[in-house]
Amino acid sequence: MACMGANISSPSRCRAMWSGTTTSLGLTTKMGFCALTRRSKTPARDRSQHCMCMTMPSAPLSTEMVINGVNNSVFATVLHPQVLPPKVDDNTKMLELQERTQLALRTAPSEMTITDALKLVDTLQRLGIGYHFQEDINALLERFSDGPNPLHDEDLFTAALCFRLLRHNGYQMSPNIFRKFMDKSGKFKDSLSTDIDGMLSLYEASYLGTYGEDVLNHAMEFTEAKLRQSIPLMAPQLGRNYSHALELPRHLRMERLEARRFIGEFSRESDQSPYLVELAKLDYNKVQSLHQAELTEISRWWKQLGLVEKLTFGRDRPLECYLWTVGLLPEPKYSNCRIDLAKTIAILLVLDDIFDSYGSLDELALFTDAIQRWDLSAMEQLPQYMKICYMALYNTTNEVGYNILKQHGWSVVPHLKRTWINMIEAFLLEAEWFNNRYVPNLEEYLENGVTTAGSYMALVHIFFLIGQGVNKETIGMMDPYPKLFSSSGRILRLWDDLGTATDEQERGDVASSIDCFRREKNLSSEGEARKQVKQLIRSLWKELNGEFTAPKPLPLPLIKASLNMSRTAQVVYQHGDDNKFCSVDDCVNSLFFTPIGF
Repeated sequence: MACMGANISSPSRCRAMWSGTTTSLGLTTKMGFCALTRRSKTPARDRSQHCMCMTMPSAPLSTEMVINGVNNSVFATVLHPQVLPPKVDDNTKMLELQERTQLALRTAPSEMTITDALKLVDTLQRLGIGYHFQEDINALLERFSDGPNPLHDEDLFTAALCFRLLRHNGYQMSPNIFRKFMDKSGKFKDSLSTDIDGMLSLYEASYLGTYGEDVLNHAMEFTEAKLRQSIPLMAPQLGRNYSHALELPRHLRMERLEARRFIGEFSRESDQSPYLVELAKLDYNKVQSLHQAELTEISRWWKQLGLVEKLTFGRDRPLECYLWTVGLLPEPKYSNCRIDLAKTIAILLVLDDIFDSYGSLDELALFTDAIQRWDLSAMEQLPQYMKICYMALYNTTNEVGYNILKQHGWSVVPHLKRTWINMIEAFLLEAEWFNNRYVPNLEEYLENGVTTAGSYMALVHIFFLIGQGVNKETIGMMDPYPKLFSSSGRILRLWDDLGTATDEQERGDVASSIDCFRREKNLSSEGEARKQVKQLIRSLWKELNGEFTAPKPLPLPLIKASLNMSRTAQVVYQHGDDNKFCSVDDCVNSLFFTPIGF
């Protein structure tokens, strides 16, 4: 997405198998799926920059698959995944463990305390196996939603955990349940600071607040200050866990990465459940094998498409595109959706390269006109390299539309093509800004940047690919794009700037949101501007939380995907803003190529 980009310079197994050629290491990221399409001051920009994507190293490997001589260790990983040999039939074992877990959930109201029942739900979801039991989880949580408050006698930890779980799963719950922990002046009682677990639970809950919920604003400030004071006094491992929570609250974490991390943490806890640990590890490795199969399918399609073999300036990064789809749609049942979405993002990167570094302004205007007409006869006016890209986009969009028609019965190509037309028009506008040395204000920059980041394109495609809740009313809500999409897209754009602005400034690109803040608010330093950007991101999260817990005219899976876009953007770009966070290289390795041992 001008485009969701990221860096991967990882070990050889993490190489771009997904490219038909050997790609280079040391990429930097750029705006959105594609990175904001800013035109270079030189004829061609270093293509290691840009987009929802990254690159990886290779090692010699021969394979029987027809890859036209590509020697790539990622192929070896996908063709021969490093899944540990099972001691018993894993599917049978998983079924037994799932039945045991389901029984525990269904008997929880009578067999467990409220606290233990809620902790079970939280553990299942953090381990990445909650999707197996969503109906039972919903049945349990509905006992606490919008009814008489059963938590009047519960402690801070339980009240905050219940609030967070309800909101995380799309249920209503008022923050007024926390008023009993506040004094007459409206401040949280200082005595709470000795309840470290309760303080962390309240801190995590505060990140699900919406506009106007002052109780949660106070909770965030109070708990963060007290926890930072307490961490130096904790045992080292406990202190690290709490520090991680302060740096990246659970509500902002990418689901599959959190599952991988928490499986390790939970397995080390003294009160862990061995059967849940085993189920989580089996499930994680099984889903990882599914990811590898999907990557093989995407690579085969990309190689057959042959787009970057003809357009050698284009980025060749299907793996990076696929990473975003796993962030947006983490549940295994969305396998076909991830494959089709990765295809659209891969083509988007090449389109972005045409606008950013290769096409002249006159050629870009011709290409935009042809896309607006959306007719094969419109190709005749284009240069040869643009004809190839135009045909690839046209055919892939029709292919995705055909798959949606076949599976869900909706004819959606007109809606899909509109997202591409809007994006190409936004690309052209940025090219004109650069050519004319025009510096947009912050609002202009963000409004156009959401489109060039690929946010609208991706979310509209997801809406139709999932197929849930698609009807005339919800289709009508796609034009104009809903505020939910805009808020999520702005977070994507802002995180992209935080992660890439320094490199872009050195190359002389047009202003980022950081520059816009400095200019419009007369800020003296880049550090102050970065703080302003992060404050804006936090405000946008309140908008997203409000959409998530409000009455839902849009289908819940689409709303979740919008929130996941913001989470994935933070994971991809946060290392560029602060290198103490995990790099994209490590994320890719753990998600796709490193199974969990037993």
